[in-house]
Amino acid sequence: MFKNKLLYTLILSAFSVPAMADTPAPAAPVAPTLSAILDASGISVTGDLDFSYSSLSGTGQFQGTTTNNRVFDYAHNSFTMQALDLTVAKQPAEGYGGLVETTLGKDASTIASSGTNMANQTYDLTQAFVQYAAGSWTTIAGKFITQAGQEYIKSSANTNFSRSILFGYAIPFTHTGFRSTYKISDAVSLMGGVNNGWDEANDLHPNKNVELGVMLNPTKSIVLNLMDHYGTEQVAFGTLGTQGKRNLLDVVATYAVTDNLNFALNYDGGSQANSTLANGLAGTAKWSGVAAYANYQINDLWRLSVRGETFNDTDGYRTGVVQKWKEATLTVGYAPNKNVELRGEVRKDTSDKASFAYNDGIARKAQSSLGLEAIYKF
Repeated sequence: MFKNKLLYTLILSAFSVPAMADTPAPAAPVAPTLSAILDASGISVTGDLDFSYSSLSGTGQFQGTTTNNRVFDYAHNSFTMQALDLTVAKQPAEGYGGLVETTLGKDASTIASSGTNMANQTYDLTQAFVQYAAGSWTTIAGKFITQAGQEYIKSSANTNFSRSILFGYAIPFTHTGFRSTYKISDAVSLMGGVNNGWDEANDLHPNKNVELGVMLNPTKSIVLNLMDHYGTEQVAFGTLGTQGKRNLLDVVATYAVTDNLNFALNYDGGSQANSTLANGLAGTAKWSGVAAYANYQINDLWRLSVRGETFNDTDGYRTGVVQKWKEATLTVGYAPNKNVELRGEVRKDTSDKASFAYNDGIARKAQSSLGLEAIYKF
């Protein structure tokens, strides 16, 4: 009996199929992510979310006018959704491309071009242009931000929370037209363009403005940009009426002492013909100003930015007050990671005139402020 069972077992073993090792089922194909598709196509999608709290000792306006005495942070005591900035771009080194940038939030009402409901606007098509690049030439056509000044509409591109006086009162925000840049060498580039003028998506007159510039980079640490804007403008912004020639000379110089320390200097000088001057007569109104910056990266997390500037509104054309206006700003930045930065800022504004409005109805020569800002970049 035992032998028969043993023989039976041996026969079965000889003819049995060996057990197959478990093999995993073939993996299902993985669909490419949107990010991977965009990267492969050369399209970038980026954005900023800018949220703040501002506390001003004054009302945020100049006495006797409706002009805000700060660019974006003019709320007297308020939390503000400043902006959601979204940019979609494809800008190859050769061939056709384009860029579209939108601004959602309170900042849109400040930068909106003429012809829109600027006071209540919470959306702005900040940039929208097509681009063609070939060799040393790059040309864009559409709506685009100005090349004048040291600061930008997008908050994360700046080192301070509040914008400078020059950014808000000496220069334009955007232009609509075309602009070409020619790179002569790594050290020299030329720029020229024709547009509707200052912040005009649709021109209110047939005359166009011309912008000319030269960008110099003589050494690794020094950059010098010179710009001039010249053309006919409406004397009253966004209102069809008296016109006159407007000119702006803008100079920006930056110097990087080390990777952690840099300085910048910005000069602006402008004029508007056929304006009403302080004496009540018609003439050419003038304004000028200088802003100086010092930026120091303490470590990977912390940085400091100091700004001081003076602005001379000789005829009250830009602010509504004939005044010499000065400000000093200290900003501390903390970046726990590459996508987030928290900023704290103190600022002091002074004028040679009692131009700052206060809630008690008594105008003063000074205004102080505290600002807190949170930026998320994606």
